Amino acid sequence: MEDVPARVEDLDSNERAALVVDMLTRIMVHHGLWFGEVRHQMGMEKALTAMEKATKNSLHIAMKHISTALGFEVEEGIPKALKQLDEDTMDRLTSAVAKSWLANDGVWFQAVEFDHGMNDAKRCNDSCWGKFSPYEAHVIKQILNLGKTPGLEGLKKALNFRMYAFINRQTIVDEGPESFVFQMSECRVQQARQRKNLADYPCKSAGLVVYTYFASAIDLRIETECIGCPPDAHPQDWFCAWRFRLRTP
Repeated sequence: MEDVPARVEDLDSNERAALVVDMLTRIMVHHGLWFGEVRHQMGMEKALTAMEKATKNSLHIAMKHISTALGFEVEEGIPKALKQLDEDTMDRLTSAVAKSWLANDGVWFQAVEFDHGMNDAKRCNDSCWGKFSPYEAHVIKQILNLGKTPGLEGLKKALNFRMYAFINRQTIVDEGPESFVFQMSECRVQQARQRKNLADYPCKSAGLVVYTYFASAIDLRIETECIGCPPDAHPQDWFCAWRFRLRTP
């Protein structure tokens, strides 16, 4: 045990840097565990309200401490330099963050799949999406100030702010005032599989959770219908398609 560091000061610069990154990871995990526990004990609605307040306050405090330590300016809880990025750089950064999110989802899936099999990975994946989709819808509703019942027009706008919207190409086909079809015209995951000559990943079980939960979280009156999603056969111009209807009294 003599060669095991006893204090932080015993670490070299590379180890100290790695420790800081790990500490940031611990914050994210602790943040998520708090949300999960409040959801478990008090329900989703109360958990989302608490999450909104806690996230805002936590980020404000973190930015205050980190900006003081590193010497950068913060405006309204956001680094000033981030606000001043030109449009092209902001687009690239947004895309990079979205791709990192998708990669995070993928590595979690593989971490379970490789050790425990596809069935357990899909089960965990679908359950995770059942919690993430309502959360993402709640956040987007707050960002866009959509109100409680924004209807189909609100859902159309919200779909453009999902993490997937910054990665894939999607199309909306209007069918009238009571319904529209959402198509995933380009899918980063499925196209990567095509390049490897692999069959489509069978994502229908997850998709049913994702779109049903997202739409109902935007407006409880909205019903979701799957037109097609792998392993279903699909045309070349989309990988999955979903119809959203406004339920009438």
